[in-house]
Amino acid sequence: MTTASVLPPPPSTLPAPPGAVSRPGVRISGPGRVAGAIAQLAALGVVGPAVFGALFGLFGAGVGLLFALLIGAVLLAGLVYALFGVAWFEQARLDGLYGFDLPALQVRRSPKPGFVGVLHTIWLQAIDPRQWRAVASFTVSTVLGLVTLMLIGSVSWGLVLLVDPLFGWGDTRLFGLVALDGVGAPLVGALIVVVATGAVIGLGLLQGVLARAILVPSREAQLEEQARTSDTRRAGAVRAAEVERTRIERDLHDGVQPRLVSIGMTLGLAQTKIDDDPEAAKALVAEAHASTKSAITELRQLARGIHASVLEDRGLDAALSALASRSHIPVTLDVRLPRRCSRPAEAAVYFSIAEALTNAAKHSRAGSCRVDVRVRDDGSLWARVEDDGLGGARVVPGGGLDGIVNRVTAAGGTVRIDSPQGGPTSVEVTVPCAS
Repeated sequence: MTTASVLPPPPSTLPAPPGAVSRPGVRISGPGRVAGAIAQLAALGVVGPAVFGALFGLFGAGVGLLFALLIGAVLLAGLVYALFGVAWFEQARLDGLYGFDLPALQVRRSPKPGFVGVLHTIWLQAIDPRQWRAVASFTVSTVLGLVTLMLIGSVSWGLVLLVDPLFGWGDTRLFGLVALDGVGAPLVGALIVVVATGAVIGLGLLQGVLARAILVPSREAQLEEQARTSDTRRAGAVRAAEVERTRIERDLHDGVQPRLVSIGMTLGLAQTKIDDDPEAAKALVAEAHASTKSAITELRQLARGIHASVLEDRGLDAALSALASRSHIPVTLDVRLPRRCSRPAEAAVYFSIAEALTNAAKHSRAGSCRVDVRVRDDGSLWARVEDDGLGGARVVPGGGLDGIVNRVTAAGGTVRIDSPQGGPTSVEVTVPCAS
């Protein structure tokens, strides 16, 4: 079975989205946020140990049953996604409390198809650094929550000592050793209340500091990530331009250029016959005229492959409708675009769909093709092209699929190509709408 599935190399961590708050700009010391942090820490002090108990139980069962009909492998895979759930909860909790404006955690997906793709997907999720940072934050918060519960208990005990003389409870001892007589009990109680309350507030502040240090990328990390992303996009743009130039040269050399040479030879032959055999000369001129029309058509198609004017004038929906009407195989088009995206994003999706339809018509022996285009909730432009052909498509340097990958990478997007032997072949493209 021949399969092909391609994604541009993803960055090690996701860059902060536009408008994300950098490390120094997040305020964590407001009274409301400190009070919210204390309340959440107290809740985590109760819930956190139970969560970790379940996770460690799942890990132990997975390791113990690893060789028992691979039941353990299923349990360990479940542990990976249980950790993802914990990480998602922790990031959502802290983002809601402090407004870090962090990019949402998303389940990782492998570009590889089949069972190998399933294993690779689990592995990618297991090594996701953002997931583990969130799990580390949850661990720290749970420990702080346990300490918070102890301090809240100390505050309660201090209050009991403070009101002890009012009820005449008699023999009161500090830690069961030192007797507190007279005003000793209320003084010690007041001291414990003040110290424990201050410690609880300090833990509320410490929660914000640690959460920001663990989850919010530093300015330097953001700049490094932006630099890596820019390098990837620039490399994709250079490669896409090279592939496009090669395609244009090939089309000119193999198509238009021989036809123009043939027209010149035909007109030259007609010129030699124009006096001796006018009828033959007229036939040659007519043949040259027909060839000229064909050459103009080929040039127009070539120009359309370089620049689609209808895309700029009327948008992606109209451009795809025109593209589908020219397709050699029937195309079912489903485009739902509530608004227009940026020019690079629309161009990348348009030319990717055009190349996918061309491949389906030339190589896959497809009888029909379906194209779906959407703007997703996260603001990305998504398109999927699927044909019912023979499959077995492979990405080769300089080929059409390679051109799709490079063009979409240059626009900051991703490509997923799945083409098992026997079909169907599907090409999924996702590009930031404001790329």
